[in-house]
Amino acid sequence: MNIPSLLTESEPVKRCKDAIKSLGVVFGDIGISPIYTIGIIFSTCLIHPTLDTILGVLSLIIWTLFFLVMVAYAWLAMSLGKKGEGGTIVLKELLLPLVRSKRQTAFLIGLTYVGISLFFGDGVITPAISILSAVEGVVLVPGCHAASKAILIGVACVITILLFFFQRRGTERVSIAFGPLMLLWFVTLAISGVCALVYAPEVLKAFNPWYAVSFMFHQGWRGFLVLTGVILCATGGEALYADMGHLGRKPILRAWYFVFIALILSYAGQAAFLLHHPTAKRVLYEMIFCQVPIYIFIPFLILSLLATIIASQSMISGIFSVVYQGITTNLLPMFKVNYTSNKLRSQVYISAINWGLMVAVLFMIIKFEKVDNLAEAYGFAVTGTMTVTGIMMTWIFYLRRAWLRTVVAGSITFMCLTFFFANLQKIPQGGYWSIIIALCPLSMMLIYTTGQRRLARSLQPLPLDMFLEEYRGVYETAQKAKGTALFFVRDIDMVHSYVAQVMFKNNIVYEDNILISVVTRDDPFGVIGFFKGSLAPGFRVFEIHMGYMEVLDIEKILRNAGIEATVMFYGLEEVVSKNIIWKVFAFIKRISPSFVQFYKLPSNKLHGVVTSVEL
Repeated sequence: MNIPSLLTESEPVKRCKDAIKSLGVVFGDIGISPIYTIGIIFSTCLIHPTLDTILGVLSLIIWTLFFLVMVAYAWLAMSLGKKGEGGTIVLKELLLPLVRSKRQTAFLIGLTYVGISLFFGDGVITPAISILSAVEGVVLVPGCHAASKAILIGVACVITILLFFFQRRGTERVSIAFGPLMLLWFVTLAISGVCALVYAPEVLKAFNPWYAVSFMFHQGWRGFLVLTGVILCATGGEALYADMGHLGRKPILRAWYFVFIALILSYAGQAAFLLHHPTAKRVLYEMIFCQVPIYIFIPFLILSLLATIIASQSMISGIFSVVYQGITTNLLPMFKVNYTSNKLRSQVYISAINWGLMVAVLFMIIKFEKVDNLAEAYGFAVTGTMTVTGIMMTWIFYLRRAWLRTVVAGSITFMCLTFFFANLQKIPQGGYWSIIIALCPLSMMLIYTTGQRRLARSLQPLPLDMFLEEYRGVYETAQKAKGTALFFVRDIDMVHSYVAQVMFKNNIVYEDNILISVVTRDDPFGVIGFFKGSLAPGFRVFEIHMGYMEVLDIEKILRNAGIEATVMFYGLEEVVSKNIIWKVFAFIKRISPSFVQFYKLPSNKLHGVVTSVEL
């Protein structure tokens, strides 16, 4: 009789565990924003903390969290997905079947490039500002007041190097502790906020949106400037949607409602504290320093540092996932990928991206030296990413004739554009670094995808029917080698020229010849391999269909299909050009692992066939 009750109890426990897990994976970035948001607004946006300005800023923060995170991502974006997966590439895949002209398709692909590139810009600045903000709290500890700027930067750099050094080990083991640690962090934020509110409950009037409207109206251009600081409270909001495929929609939503309350209480508490301590700079740290004895404040500093590391880890893992999606959807070249988990498909490590990202983060820390300076470079990328998401969502709802959601999404997009234009004024002060960082992946995607298209045209692949006609004649007369030969091709309808070179020019024909093609599907997960029948004597086609987030084990798939290869052929292109753009493309091709190296096929059976192509 007790068994049913135990079964019914397990479901709530499972939901709770999933929600706690999402705290560590999804909400790191937005969770640490209370460390610096209010302090940066009042120290860099030319406003003095009075009751009216504090109420106005707090009201802007509350309603920014509500509209740009709750409505835009938690409600609208998370209602759009493919098999539970979210992100910019998913929005592109949802839109592609709906658009009806080549011009719209080109615009959509360009928008996707911009969204991915800005995400990279966000991914460099977020770890830098997060780690610096936590390290700067050390100066409040007695005996550490005189810590020099050089020491703080040095500590931040050491933490950054260690963070990136351990990426190769994967995050599966340590991620178990991420959720409980972030739960403790959010509970601490909420409690400290409530304790501060006791002394100034009048700040709760900021829940009335009129205070935000009135502030913007009376402050004029300064109010517009304040938006560049207010947006810091929503950083990481896009993770709700981007990480949906890893954890599911419902656990993230359940956790978000808790996180939203904790964040609001923390910001309200800081506003109350600032009302009585208008000279405070590091508002959260100074507020908690006044609330607890030093032997509790030091553990809080350690907890805040751990929270910033978790936030940085989430962003780094997110970039790895985006790069992997870009590789499997042919937007980015094939980087060497290591798979760090046998259980979690999202756990990948990409060495070239890891070390490049580390160098960029270290540069930002050393270049800007402190959080207030780094805030001048922050905001442009994240508001650009939100704007791209808003445009795509509005477009999808419009084409689906969901009129109410179209209006709401359009309004959200207008808000994102307002924040984006406000952050344009940061460009001369340091925001240009967001553009420089974003231009790197954008240039790579444009050069790589354009080069691949030109390369495909130059190689002059054979239509399948023409290839088969010539193959039948060769197969009947040639002396055939024993065993099975595999030929890896992108498209079976247009056979790569290297296959014809091996069979027709070099007269290498095996008893059994199989074309292997990997097809990336629009949905994120799922793998299936199957024969498409025998098209000619000794000639078959085997297709592998995979989701764009899948980690593929081709050897295992071939074994399961009963394919025992004697030899594996693949094509290599040697690009020759005098044009500087195609020289860059040639360099990218040279340093990128080939298709078969990317999927770790047995080197003793592989034979690369080189074709020289002039662009």
